Amino acid sequence: MDDHPLWAFALALYGRPGAAPACLALQDKAGADVILVLYLIWCAETGRPLDAEAVRSADAAVAPWRAAVVAPLRAVRRAMKAPLLPGLATEPLRDRIKAAEIEAERLALGVLAASAPAPQPSAPEPLAAANRYLDLYACHLGRPLPRGPREALLRALAGA
Repeated sequence: MDDHPLWAFALALYGRPGAAPACLALQDKAGADVILVLYLIWCAETGRPLDAEAVRSADAAVAPWRAAVVAPLRAVRRAMKAPLLPGLATEPLRDRIKAAEIEAERLALGVLAASAPAPQPSAPEPLAAANRYLDLYACHLGRPLPRGPREALLRALAGA
């Protein structure tokens, strides 16, 4: 899975200027799942058609894992930013928890990639498709995705 195209895409996009803060803002301000957002954008970039049911299904496929594994690991990692045990070096443990969180996210991406629709030759332009898929996800969440982070993520996709 390390060399799976979705994992490689997610790492590359997340590493572009502005993408990481945008993803974290979507997560923290709108309750968006960054893994699902990256999957939706990958589908747009690779010409994979999605509709509202496909977005719902993708979310349902990873929701139990997100709730039971990814979110608790994230909560522990974030809690450990504070000096909870003053005088003790807890950073190595926090680093291992962060690595476990990233591995859990990689596994979730693998599940999504395995069930992704095939690319279509007549797919819409990637930025337009990404916008549409993010709209579908916002509808699924029942709340809008904040405009600034969303636009920053799309700029990162465009390579700007």
